[in-house]
Amino acid sequence: MTLKAFLITKLIITFVIVITSTNNVLAASFVTNAKHAILIDYNTDTVLFEKQADEKMFPASMSKIMTALLVFDRLKEGILELDTKLLVSEKAWRMGGSKMFVRVGDEVSVRDLLRGVIVQSGNDASIVFAEAIGGTEAEFAELMTNRAKQIGLKNTTFKNATGWPDSQHVTTARDLALLAKYVIKEYPQFYKYYSEKKFSYGKSNNGKLITQNNRNPLLYQNIGADGLKTGHIKSAGYGLTASGIRNDRRLIIVVHGLKSARIRAQESRRLFDWGFREFTNIKLFSKSETVDEAQLWLGKKNTVSLKLKDDLILALPKASLKSMKVNIKYMGPVPTPVKENQEIAILEVTGNGFIDIRRPLYAGETVDKLGLIARLFSALKFIILGASDN
Repeated sequence: MTLKAFLITKLIITFVIVITSTNNVLAASFVTNAKHAILIDYNTDTVLFEKQADEKMFPASMSKIMTALLVFDRLKEGILELDTKLLVSEKAWRMGGSKMFVRVGDEVSVRDLLRGVIVQSGNDASIVFAEAIGGTEAEFAELMTNRAKQIGLKNTTFKNATGWPDSQHVTTARDLALLAKYVIKEYPQFYKYYSEKKFSYGKSNNGKLITQNNRNPLLYQNIGADGLKTGHIKSAGYGLTASGIRNDRRLIIVVHGLKSARIRAQESRRLFDWGFREFTNIKLFSKSETVDEAQLWLGKKNTVSLKLKDDLILALPKASLKSMKVNIKYMGPVPTPVKENQEIAILEVTGNGFIDIRRPLYAGETVDKLGLIARLFSALKFIILGASDN
């Protein structure tokens, strides 16, 4: 017997009213040295672990995920093309920190600049994009902040395109995870750049091609990681926003505030492995299938089918599966008429190791009320026999 079939046999009709909730945060524990951290299941948006995930922090070069997103937007809109050439200003050329090593006056393709930003974390390449799209870096930062609000980042403000130190340039671990998911979901054709391990551009003083490696430590460990971006500044420590897939499950992690690149690599790997090892995804019901039926009062049918509006896929601790129970709760019998898609009941999933999960159930069809004579007969039968056909 499959797990799903086992659970269906456990459905219980309970005549109570409950409050719906779509919060799906697991009561799981993990210890990390990161000051800020979050682990999210991509498919279900379930938070598997969090630590000070809503405390504002300085993202450093992880800011460039948003810089690249604004470029992706313009590629989608046709404003830019991958072969479009952009001019390198003196400001971009002089920019310190990590560099792609573009030269003032060069015209560089969007394709190369994207790889310079994503793979090499080039501050110079980021400025080229900022000036080409926003006119100035300050205007581009405004566009970044506005875009963050559009996609639901609640605690993020950008003041530059690179993650250069600024006391007002802040985000949170949760916002970075949401940003990563947005990029992965909306721009799979460009997300592939985040998995590139190295990129060569420019020449050194001796004429040799300059090759730089991607700073994401998880890409080199053969563990399914395929993005996204590191960040580091002395005052904030080392951080990483990363994602990867194993067995068709994708996780997104953010760690921040670590003391060294070595510790960042260790902690991100530990959290990544823990998430895949300790949790699993289970599809309980499809949106098109009948979950159960609710009893009706004085209707042309005795029951109405109950359905979900979306597939119910849960990310749960593997250790909790044996204790998991599924209940359906509603105040019944439900008076008719009932309209299709009318909310009728609550599906509740409970178990050890996770917070109760509740989803509304809706009528699968319209059921009209009986006619007057039929209603009187049914009510009379209920009074006499203490039961109703409906």
